[in-house]
Amino acid sequence: MPAITFDHIHLRSPDPEATARWFAEMLGAEVIRTVQQGKPRIDLKLGGADIFIAPVPPGDGGVGAPPRPPHQGLDHFGFLVPDLDAAAAALKAKGVEFTLEPSQARPDVRIAFIRGPQGISIELLQRT
Repeated sequence: MPAITFDHIHLRSPDPEATARWFAEMLGAEVIRTVQQGKPRIDLKLGGADIFIAPVPPGDGGVGAPPRPPHQGLDHFGFLVPDLDAAAAALKAKGVEFTLEPSQARPDVRIAFIRGPQGISIELLQRT
């Protein structure tokens, strides 16, 4: 088996600029704007991860609406934070919606869940 490493997350959004702005303002993502094949592209760098945002043009019947949780397939992605309580307080001050308040998941792991653009579920976790 060849070595496998993580490369990126790819999101689809009806408003890539608003999605990028949310990730930048709420989570501190770096927004990278480029032009590829003559079209604007927005990527993010966040926590060592590359996040690509593809536009969903209005009326594009080939792309379904975001599913209501819980659902099969990708459930969420997670980001490690050094202090979950401090991160939660900062995000709440910005108006971020929490779907799970900070809680103890296991003896050495505390977690919280927030809702991102298009209903994306994002886990924040602190390992001790």
